[in-house]
This record gives sequence, C-alpha cells and structure tokens, in this order.
Amino acid sequence: MHTQLLPGAVLRDRYRVVSLIGEGGMGAVYLTEDIRLPGRRCAVKEIRLPPGMSQEGAAEAEARARAQFHREASTLARLDHPNLPKVSDFFTVVHRDYLVMDYVAGTDLLEVVREARRKGKFLPEAQVLDWTEQLCAALSYLHRQDPPVLHRDVKPANIKLTPEGGIKLVDFGLVKPLDPDDATTFTGLRGMGSIPYTPLEQYGDLADHTDARSDIYALGATLYHLVTGCEPPSAQEIFVEEETLVSPRKVNPALSRTVEDAILAAMRPNPRERPPSVEAWQRRLHASAPPPPAPPREAGAWQQNWPLVLLASLLTALVIYLTFR
Repeated sequence: MHTQLLPGAVLRDRYRVVSLIGEGGMGAVYLTEDIRLPGRRCAVKEIRLPPGMSQEGAAEAEARARAQFHREASTLARLDHPNLPKVSDFFTVVHRDYLVMDYVAGTDLLEVVREARRKGKFLPEAQVLDWTEQLCAALSYLHRQDPPVLHRDVKPANIKLTPEGGIKLVDFGLVKPLDPDDATTFTGLRGMGSIPYTPLEQYGDLADHTDARSDIYALGATLYHLVTGCEPPSAQEIFVEEETLVSPRKVNPALSRTVEDAILAAMRPNPRERPPSVEAWQRRLHASAPPPPAPPREAGAWQQNWPLVLLASLLTALVIYLTFR
C-alpha cells in the first residue's frame, strides 16, 4: 500500500513538502518549497510503479521501467515554452520516481467552466478561442520535437489559468516520447488519460499506436466542454452510437458553425478521419464562412442612383411635353 508524503517531508535534501495537490492510481502531485532557493515553489510529481513490480522477481521489469522514466524525464527537461511549466529536476527514491516542475498558481479551466454552468452562462467564444490558441501553441511545440512528444491527457482540469490571464498545460504525468519502434507497454510517466477526452487508440493494446491526432481528439473534446459547459461522451460511446455526441450548436446556439465543425472533426473516432496536425486543425477552426453573393451590378447601380435616374426621367418627360405642346 502506498503512503502519502506528509507536510514537512524533505525529498533529496531539497524539496520540502507543503501539501498534496492531487492523487491518482499511479502517483501524486505535491506542492513543495525549494530549500536551496528560498521563495521558490515547485510541483513534484511522484510516479509509482505498478503493484507487484517492486516485489522479488520483478527487478528486471523495474529496471526497464526506471530507464524509460529517465529517458522521458530527460526529454521533458529539455522543453521550454511559455505555455508549459518548466521541468527542472528528476530523481528516484526507493521504488518511486519524482519529476520536479514549476508550480503554476491559479485556477484550472474545469473550475472556470463549472462556475459558468452554475450561473447558467456559456463562456464567451472569443475568450475560449484565445485559450485554444495558446493550447495549440503548446501542443504544436511538443509535436515538433525530435522525436515528437505527446501529452496524452489534455483536458480542462490540466489547463491552468494564470493570474496574468495566460494558460499553461500542466500535468506531464502522461507525456510520452513518440517512438514507433518502441514496443514498450509500460513507461514511468504513461497512462490512459481521462475518459471523456481520451481517443480509442489510447486504450489497451492500441496505446502504442498513438500520434499527434490523439492529442487533437483531446483538444476537440476539451473545446467541446468549454463552449457547451457539458462533458463530452466517451470515445467508446461515440464509436458505438455517433448520435450520443450532441452537436455543440444544439447546446449553445450562439456558437459559430466553424467552431462546431472543427470540434466535430477533431472528435472523429477513427484517427484517420481527424486533421493530421494541430496546424491543420487550426486552419479548419479559423476557416471563415463564404461571403454572401454580391448583388448584380445593374441592381446595385439602380439601388445607389435611383434619385438621379428618377430626375432624368422627369426631365425627359418635361422636354417631350414642351416640344409637342
């Protein structure tokens, strides 16, 4: 049985635990103080080995898992983007691995959208699209790495709204370097994701076949939640019965059609039917509706100059009248 770290516990003679931020089946996240740099606060992610892996006879599997953790943590430590928290350290204590990153103060977008729903309101589309642009910038950066990096758990609860109004995509708990030749089924930072935002290919034996389109699904599901105030159905439900995914504009009639189309394109159950990249999805998101057809030139001229035409007609009639009087 895993035990939580208590406030005051010190990791690696440097990080003093202040409080527990959150906990899941594979680990926990703690708010800590950096003893060496007074005033600096960090979020320390604790990754636990699966049950039984630390028992006798599992040493080889544990060694493989630990090596994978160090490879992934090294990848994360090289990342540097304004919409991502900076990973600054990683280490192992007994059978637990730890990842140290910037602590991001502020609320998360799940709390924001729930508050709007309690008030019977929808979040403004323009505001949601601004957050989406920042989220796309972070994901594009991750996917451009060599090898590309997938987040694998994009959701409103993992998007923090900073006091300055920006956003940061947090919780690297599921980040995985994308290596098609790596058949490893367990890694130190890997997991399944959160059901309403996780595509089918991220489950079970298919989990090694994820790519950028998997994050795009989660991106679309996250946007769905933010603009409708409703959690989307799971990918399994959508696959079995597509009608379970209610069109966003049926929930929020004020939503633009292009945003609705982009959401539905991202949430296609088959990854081959989704946009191939974040940039391609953004182009769809910003595609403008065709402008209304221009009126015929003649109609436009008459509408704009009818007083002059009427005056000319009257003068012509007057000339004819005076001539044949």
